[in-house]
Amino acid sequence: MFRPADCPKVFPVARRLSPPSAAFLVTLGVLLALLHAVLALTAAATKSMTADEIAHLTAGLAYNSRADYRLQPENGNLPQRLAAVPMTLAGVSLPPATLPSWPAADVWNYGHAFFFERGLAADEWLFLGRGMIALVSAATGLLVFCWSRALFGWRGAFFSLTLFVFCPAFLAHGALATSDVVMAFFFLAAVGAWWRHLERPGAGGAALSAFVLGLACVAKFSAVLLAPMFALSALVWLVGRARVAGWRPSLARLARSTAIHLVVAWATIWLFYGFRYGAFSSELAGGARFYRGDWDWILTDFGWSRPILVIARDWHLLPEAFLYGFAFVVQFAKERGAFFNGDYSLTGWVSFFPFTFLVKTTLPLLILVVAGAASAARMVWTGINTGRIAALNIRLRPFTPLAALFVVYWGTSLASHLNIGHRHILPTYPVLFIAAGWFGQWLDRRRPVASAVVAGLALWHAGESLRARPDYLAYFNQIVGGPANGWRHLVDSSLDWGQDLPALKTWLDANARGEKVFLSYFGAGDPVYEGIVATALPSLPDVGPPKKWQPLTAGVYAISATMLQQVYSPVRGDWTLALEKEFQTLRALEPTMLAFQNAPARRAALLRDVPEGKWTAAWKRYEWLRFARLCHCLRPRRPDGEAGYSILIYRLGAEDIATATGGSLADWSALIERTIAARDAGM
Repeated sequence: MFRPADCPKVFPVARRLSPPSAAFLVTLGVLLALLHAVLALTAAATKSMTADEIAHLTAGLAYNSRADYRLQPENGNLPQRLAAVPMTLAGVSLPPATLPSWPAADVWNYGHAFFFERGLAADEWLFLGRGMIALVSAATGLLVFCWSRALFGWRGAFFSLTLFVFCPAFLAHGALATSDVVMAFFFLAAVGAWWRHLERPGAGGAALSAFVLGLACVAKFSAVLLAPMFALSALVWLVGRARVAGWRPSLARLARSTAIHLVVAWATIWLFYGFRYGAFSSELAGGARFYRGDWDWILTDFGWSRPILVIARDWHLLPEAFLYGFAFVVQFAKERGAFFNGDYSLTGWVSFFPFTFLVKTTLPLLILVVAGAASAARMVWTGINTGRIAALNIRLRPFTPLAALFVVYWGTSLASHLNIGHRHILPTYPVLFIAAGWFGQWLDRRRPVASAVVAGLALWHAGESLRARPDYLAYFNQIVGGPANGWRHLVDSSLDWGQDLPALKTWLDANARGEKVFLSYFGAGDPVYEGIVATALPSLPDVGPPKKWQPLTAGVYAISATMLQQVYSPVRGDWTLALEKEFQTLRALEPTMLAFQNAPARRAALLRDVPEGKWTAAWKRYEWLRFARLCHCLRPRRPDGEAGYSILIYRLGAEDIATATGGSLADWSALIERTIAARDAGM
């Protein structure tokens, strides 16, 4: 008889889980990097064309399809070509070369005609162009992942990549058809390839490093900073290598390597300019020029390097467009209008980039940076005090290229006169993400408190990013009260790059149907294309058909933050008695100027006394003065609404407009004082 007791007892055996394979973990890293690209691209899809994108896309298509290199030569050949690849493959044609803006290389008006005056599906091509750059941003994340893996293992790699994936700055620029993220990628790739080549001799590594350097040279002219970065890395390598192999062979190898890199970079530059010196396409028989001026203009007061540049131009050592673009960057880096915490400058501030880093970086990442810096300082101090210098050198040596990138780039940024955007320090963030991989070792079940703290900071960082979505460009942390207060501190590409026309359209449809709308827009998008019906106030860039002269009346005033702060206005800064006198003189002529435009008979009579050009110049000057006077009244006032934090919206009555743009100086000053008092009282 069968009895259950006769059956053998079966005990469950715990299955021993094997660790995930390297292939699985790499695949997971790739998917996480692609998530970054998807987050960036889907957010950008809700935004209009930013100020620089129209130039990059139009110029890129001109490079690819017409082999003409005059449009936007100062912003890198490679990123513009890359962003225009979808249009090139689809055979999209540029406007005819008969347009006046083509021989003049006026990329803004020519680009406006291309995207918005020919029935082109601008949103679709903009999305595809942004998608190309989003892939580069994802590749940057993979570089961060791989580098952190080599230094800190898999936990460090995924921690570093998570910080990158949810970084608001990279999400903001990672899907824009511009050169900033592309250059951030090549800075990291170039210093890494150079250091790997030095540490591991071989033809393959040398070729890779040299070619990456060449691509960096056509990505953006800031690639010139790779020279001191390479030099610092080479110095550290040389000191260590010479102790083993001797100085002479080490110097000889370094000299050979440097020569190979220079030759390959030189050849790569020529490759991207079609191995042709001339910048002009064959379609230009004569009369064409670069945008903004000729060689004599760009070399005016150029400085000590002018003879070198002239020799390179006259001897055709490099392509003409490359040399002109470099000269353009040097000239415009000397002086550039900028706004910072209510102040204006042409030469910038040493504190500009530290401040932008402080307020546009998430608080958890700032905490990690401070904690990491403190830990690194403690490690160095301990190593020095205990005399363990050799061990310290071995431990710090792998960080050499990252330190070189960070120190050289930040040192240059602090001395820079070009203070127009937080994006210009974007290449330094990957270094921080990689270094933060050190905290990955804390993600261990045996260290529950430390693990919880590090994981909490990562989740906080991701949460900040998701909370800002889709307004990544306008991200500001809690130090300045978030993005709602951003316009009081920074503008241009740190906040307002022309991206929020769709958000403005949504706000107007919901809150201002049937109301008169006035718009001052900073950017390369087109309000009409977005379905916005508005009277145009002064806007930049000034493109498209001529705008009608208009009086100002009661209504809804939508003003881009960059325009509100008058950063690039011809009358930026304080409102002086001289400006007031000029304004009142021209204001008295407003009825006459409007009659000149609207009444043909009166126009003919007025032209007998004053030529048309003077009437046009007078209105333009008056329009800027009138707008500046209005902005002085609006800046102390709390906006009645906003679009994506970058376009401020005000409802103004007839009395407000009359006082702000037509009243006496005493009435105007009193209005500003009442506005400040009401704001301070919380009304």
